[in-house]
Amino acid sequence: MLYFLHELKDSAAYLELLNVFQYQTFRAAGAALTAFLLCVFLGEKVILKLTALKVGQPIRSKDEVHRLAELHGGKTGTPTMGGILIVGTVIIATLLWARPGNPFIQALLFVTVTTGILGFVDDYLKVTKKNSVGVRGKVKLIVQLAISLVAVGYLYWNPETSAFIRQLYLPSLKFPIIEDMGLFTFVLLPIVIVGCSNAVNLTDGLDGLATGCTITTAMAYAVFTYAAGHQIVAEEYLFVPYNKYSGEVAIFCAGLVGAGLGFLWFNCHPARVFMGDTGSLAIGGMLGMVAICCKQELLLIVVGFVFVMEAVSVILQVASFKLTGKRIFKMSPIHHHFELMGWAESKVINRFWIISIISAMIGLMTLKLR
Repeated sequence: MLYFLHELKDSAAYLELLNVFQYQTFRAAGAALTAFLLCVFLGEKVILKLTALKVGQPIRSKDEVHRLAELHGGKTGTPTMGGILIVGTVIIATLLWARPGNPFIQALLFVTVTTGILGFVDDYLKVTKKNSVGVRGKVKLIVQLAISLVAVGYLYWNPETSAFIRQLYLPSLKFPIIEDMGLFTFVLLPIVIVGCSNAVNLTDGLDGLATGCTITTAMAYAVFTYAAGHQIVAEEYLFVPYNKYSGEVAIFCAGLVGAGLGFLWFNCHPARVFMGDTGSLAIGGMLGMVAICCKQELLLIVVGFVFVMEAVSVILQVASFKLTGKRIFKMSPIHHHFELMGWAESKVINRFWIISIISAMIGLMTLKLR
């Protein structure tokens, strides 16, 4: 919306400064700052309201998680659903600063809103029923698949993005390994969105852990999307997939970075509020969709390595127990394994953040490995 202010620059000499609103870098900074300030300003009010509504995070009993219940017992009553701060501020920042009519932005906002609603319903059921069940796993998966299929379908049949999203790239290769995935697009890309959504959800188990990893991942993808949206940079310098609409996604990513920083203000250890599934399912959906918008889906495995590590630890744990009756980890997701090894919660969080930063840096290095 603010993008159109640059059209006023010729109205008067003193309005020439408005020309900066046409630049994506300026608007990305504006989106990040807007989301951050809104989060910090509204955070206290939202926390007080959630506390008054008694929407405390249900903590699993000692029968369910044994020693972990003792470690996390002090978190009982901490308000959840704080993800509405992230979802809300990202949407506002994007609507304010991104150029309207962009199909990638439209798909991103759709995924953000719908996965946020799914997460909100999940949190609401947990809070009202005073347990950690929420929306049944199969139902949640079906809804996530439906959301992702609609978003992918919109881009698939949009003439401005259709050929672009049907391509499949491997990191560090100049040319796509598959020029046209055809209907396989509706297999791979929904897997990216749903998988990332659930991976972030699994990571959200310690104060600020998922938030910090979200910030580093979103920052890396802000660079990827900005590069993918500039023809000279993409095709003549970095040799990355180019689409003229990808650059605006950097503004969305910047908004997510700002929202993450603002939420971390309250979510850092010891957390005053949890994002809940309202935030984690939506953030995962956002990141998966962002990766699709710049054709760096497979690189998400590297950049979002912490999320992948958390999800894989759960898969391995379940598979091992079903096949052999033995557990690989003391508990999954893997951050709980380190807690039960004796690491302080803050140590687990900080070290996972470090891994996330390094992973993002390695991902960015691939821009020049072509």
